[in-house]
Amino acid sequence: MPKHVDPEARRRLVVDALFRVVVRDGLQRTSLRAVAAEAELNIGSLRHYFASQHDLMHFAMQSMLDRVSDRLLDHIDRIGDLSRYPRTEQLRLTVELLAEFLPLDESRHAEVTVFLDFNTATRTNPALRDLSRQTAEGTRHLVHRVLSRLDASGTLRPDLDLTIETERLTALLDGLGLSTVLHPDLLAPQACLDVLATHLGNLSLPTETPARGR
Repeated sequence: MPKHVDPEARRRLVVDALFRVVVRDGLQRTSLRAVAAEAELNIGSLRHYFASQHDLMHFAMQSMLDRVSDRLLDHIDRIGDLSRYPRTEQLRLTVELLAEFLPLDESRHAEVTVFLDFNTATRTNPALRDLSRQTAEGTRHLVHRVLSRLDASGTLRPDLDLTIETERLTALLDGLGLSTVLHPDLLAPQACLDVLATHLGNLSLPTETPARGR
């Protein structure tokens, strides 16, 4: 009898193998043969997913986007209505949510590495730019949504321009991701979280303190 193949399980196997090869060798030097060997599949099986190097690169980026998007949506659902939390807890939960963008563990490190390699490739490969722009727009949309939720709950200072703050926070996330991948010895995961928490804290209203007795 022919062996039954679970398409979704096979896809996860290929994605995991692809990420390992990209982290080790770089996206531009990742070949169909290398991914097939890493996944312990024959090259013919892999061609069911990719017909070319371009397809491979596009698939790597789309898989990274899908993983991050799924985690973010799950995280947002778990948090629910921010206004039901105290201000300090709102900020802590927001830091945890935005940390999904950062390479703070092995899985997220692989995702950010794929992201950086892909965006470097788009500079000289116009065929990949649409997906790169989609990623940039999606990140800004989510960051603006997060800041808007904090603003609606009364946590942010009223003098802020959320459009500008969206760009500032997006740039901070990009910078932390790049620095952590390139120089992990200079920027530890906890330091990333501390920087992110400090930035959000600077955007928020001061926490009320009890008045001192006379």
